[in-house]
Amino acid sequence: MNLRSLVTLGGTVLLAGVLSACGSNVKLDETPPVESRTATPVGGAGQSQSQVSTVTAPSGSASSLDAASQLARVVYFDFDSYVLKDEFRPTVSGYARLLTADPQRRLMIEGHTDERGGSEYNLALGQKRAEAVRRALELLGVRENQLEAVSYGKERPAVAGSNEEAWAKNRRAELILR
Repeated sequence: MNLRSLVTLGGTVLLAGVLSACGSNVKLDETPPVESRTATPVGGAGQSQSQVSTVTAPSGSASSLDAASQLARVVYFDFDSYVLKDEFRPTVSGYARLLTADPQRRLMIEGHTDERGGSEYNLALGQKRAEAVRRALELLGVRENQLEAVSYGKERPAVAGSNEEAWAKNRRAELILR
């Protein structure tokens, strides 16, 4: 086993440990947690269960562009939370593979919130959301100098409106490859 494999394995084990610890009272001055939930299979005999497949990025510019175009660009968060949900783990893993395969690539992570709350609070919450994604990527082996996390708070909503549907779309981190 070479050094890179050991580092990747260590990052994976560390990520698993971080993902297993989840608190219910979230404070903005804490280290960004990563949520871990165990999935329960749905459906009985005769029903097929869908499997999540992740995107692997082979080295080379044309194939990495293809892989990048298949990755989701947005990670959504619950109200007043910066906990990275399990359903977005494949997205984060896909970006980690792409960025570790191509050290010249950079990723901008933009944290956003819905319109509720004050501007300062929402800027801090948006930053925590961006940092939660950044931390998960670093745990998967992405170098710190490839990542930049910024917050726009409630200043750049994806969807206009003052209802739960609009708010849910605005509680996000956008991932922009460069």
